[in-house]
Amino acid sequence: MMRNFSLTLLLFVNVLAVLSQEQVIYKQVDSIKLGMEVFRPNKESVDDLYPAIVFFFGGGWQRGSLNQFKAHANYLSQRGMVCFLVDYRVNKRHQTTPFESLKDAKSAIRFIRANARKWHVNPEQIVAAGGSAGGHLAAASALIDHYDDVSDSISVSCKPNALIFFNPVIDNGPGGYGYERIGDAYKDFSPLHNIIKDAPPTIMFLGTEDHLIPVETVKYYQTVMEKVGSRCDLYLYDGEGHGFFNRSNLKFYQETLVKADSFLISINYLQKEPYIEIR
Repeated sequence: MMRNFSLTLLLFVNVLAVLSQEQVIYKQVDSIKLGMEVFRPNKESVDDLYPAIVFFFGGGWQRGSLNQFKAHANYLSQRGMVCFLVDYRVNKRHQTTPFESLKDAKSAIRFIRANARKWHVNPEQIVAAGGSAGGHLAAASALIDHYDDVSDSISVSCKPNALIFFNPVIDNGPGGYGYERIGDAYKDFSPLHNIIKDAPPTIMFLGTEDHLIPVETVKYYQTVMEKVGSRCDLYLYDGEGHGFFNRSNLKFYQETLVKADSFLISINYLQKEPYIEIR
């Protein structure tokens, strides 16, 4: 059905059912309780450790919903990953800034790693993924050393071991997304300005007509990553705009999911071809 891909997916329109799912509070700030939804493999073995993937929704640090990546979590949990959909503070609901959003993202990854045994997660195989501002949070959790919450135990690393970006906000400098809110703090907040040696292997997806993220930005990010010796796969989709990968656009949701799956196989997080039905 999708002969131009190296892997085969059987894809259907309905959302997956029969999943192990739970809701967990990972952090409380004053009266605000922040949670995450957990999707676990259906045939989980207590003797095995599983890779994990942590999804951060997009919305410009202003808004957003856990539902954005629910279909991705449905699929990848059946592939053998423990999947986390993370809520974090945003301006419209909590009157916060992007800095609080980043603090929460780092807290969430620390919480997952500290409790890895509970979910049979391999703490050395944690992927951070996100779209738009959620992509920023995934990238910044790996690259930014500032903006740790005072309640966090910094002895637990917040750095993911691999990254998956969908039209990511990776440049917050002058001319980049969010600079009017970030200001000169971009030097310690913008992933593009803080790429370091041994940055995690990364895959990125972007539409060429994205009105927020220029193609030149992601190409430059890839160039800098390669200069420091880190893998960075980039896939551009001609004529597509911001958010083209969402499940509402089934064709590109499928295509980007196949490529993300291939990336995870290539870094040995998934071990077999994805002959899985996505309903």
